[in-house]
Amino acid sequence: MKKAAIFILLITFLIGCQQENFLAQQIEKRDTQQDYKEEPESFVQVEEEDKEQAEQVNEEEQENEQTEEKKDDTLTVVDNPDSVSLVVNKQRKLPDGYEPDDLVEANVPYYAAEGDPKRLIRQVAAGALEDLFAAAKEDGLELVAVSGYRSYDRQKQIYENNVETKGQDHADKFSAKPGTSEHQTGLAMDVASAALVAVLEQSFIETEEGQWLEDHAHEHGFIIRYPEGKEAITGYSYEPWHLRYVGKETATEIYQAQVTLEEFFGLYP
Repeated sequence: MKKAAIFILLITFLIGCQQENFLAQQIEKRDTQQDYKEEPESFVQVEEEDKEQAEQVNEEEQENEQTEEKKDDTLTVVDNPDSVSLVVNKQRKLPDGYEPDDLVEANVPYYAAEGDPKRLIRQVAAGALEDLFAAAKEDGLELVAVSGYRSYDRQKQIYENNVETKGQDHADKFSAKPGTSEHQTGLAMDVASAALVAVLEQSFIETEEGQWLEDHAHEHGFIIRYPEGKEAITGYSYEPWHLRYVGKETATEIYQAQVTLEEFFGLYP
């Protein structure tokens, strides 16, 4: 009887161990299956997040490109076209259809024939140009006015011709796109030596007349608009012949500081 009881207990113990092992195996199998089931879902989630981030980056890049294109295609329209202090350049243009209403011929020697629009300059600058020529003559120098006012249409012809004959890069260095030219303001005048009237080149600074303008133009309200070494700021190559009227006070301050019109007014490209 005692042996039978022990035998029954032993059988019960063995059955319990087998059930426990079986249960442990089932739990392990379930956990393993759960791991395999959840892992792909996490991968899918990460892939979706990466895809969303990539799409967001692409959208931001496209927006940035569009913004840059708008900046490249947009010029600031000056709101003071009649002011002698206005600044027009590759970033700043005159209002569409602008034409000064006080254009006159100054009483100075001209290269262009009578009646040519290139002889015109605004009234506010004409007297100053006459004084400048008279002062140069007193110092034994003969100047001649070569090119003053240019209309939008005339500037368009010049620019397009330069692009066609000399290339885009050359045109952008030496001529303005229509609407951005100093000559359209009526405040600019190209000046040369009477002995070398047809020569508007950088070598003009090597002449007595070129050096005199460099040293004395400001005394009469004019500046050398595109000075040497400032190409990155003005956008144009050195032009010792290109005078721009800004008034005596401003011209003197610019000359003494040796800065450009852009630098003087804090208008950097």
